[in-house]
Amino acid sequence: MTDPTLLWGIALILVALLLVAVEVFVPSGGIIAVVSGAAAIAGVVLMWRHDPVWGVSGLLAVIVLGPAVFFYLLSILPNTRAGRLLIGAEPDEDRMERELAEQRRRDERAALVGAEGVALTDLRPIGKVNIDGNRYEALAITRAIDQGARVRVTDASMHELKVRPVE
Repeated sequence: MTDPTLLWGIALILVALLLVAVEVFVPSGGIIAVVSGAAAIAGVVLMWRHDPVWGVSGLLAVIVLGPAVFFYLLSILPNTRAGRLLIGAEPDEDRMERELAEQRRRDERAALVGAEGVALTDLRPIGKVNIDGNRYEALAITRAIDQGARVRVTDASMHELKVRPVE
């Protein structure tokens, strides 16, 4: 029959590993980690009392498996629903909605390429233009443009609208 000391030692080490996994997902301020460490130490001591070979095996298991389990679970944490809630990442639905809104804004800006408007201020090289009834800040790319001159959009990014005078 197997010695209960050995079984308790193995069980405590397994409990310690389980508690390390729980610590990753449950913010406890380190309390669960301390309990996990105590269980691991108790398990190694019990295994050592059974047999030094088992004690060394248990110690190596704790030294290798403890950090391995912790860092593996830490690496998959952002990919889990609980992990995203824990680290404050936005839900997938909100992220998708935001990305769609950004894509619409990019498409609207890209649609401005080729549009014509009027310079509301002097563009030397930056100023305001009116295109289709909307005011935009624009950058004159060829030369300074006087107020009231007709302009055409040559490039439109999210951050910059480039215009040139209409000849």
